[in-house]
Amino acid sequence: MAVSKTKHVAPGAWRTLESGWNALFWISFFEPKNAMIKVRYGAGWPFGWDSQKQTLDAASIKVLKVTASSLVYARVQVSVTEATDITYTYYPGPFGGLP
Repeated sequence: MAVSKTKHVAPGAWRTLESGWNALFWISFFEPKNAMIKVRYGAGWPFGWDSQKQTLDAASIKVLKVTASSLVYARVQVSVTEATDITYTYYPGPFGGLP
C-alpha cells in the first residue's frame, strides 16, 4: 500500500528521508524543481557509495528503488538549495506495478 509523506527539508548537506537495513521499498518524487535525490548505501564515508542520483524537474516523476539485494544500510536522501517541504510517495515491497 502506497503512502504519501511530506517532510520539511533544510538546505545544505544531504538529508535522509527514509532508511533501512536489508530494505525493500521504492519512493517516487515530482517536486521541488532542481532538488537532487539519491540512494546512499553503506555505513558512510569512506565506505559508502551513492546510487541512482537524479535531479527533480517538476515535469516527470522520478523513482528511487531500494531492493532486498542490498544487504547493507540504505538511505534515500535529498539535497535542496532552500528550506522547503518535499512530498513523496513511499511504496513498501513487494511490488507489482511500478516500472
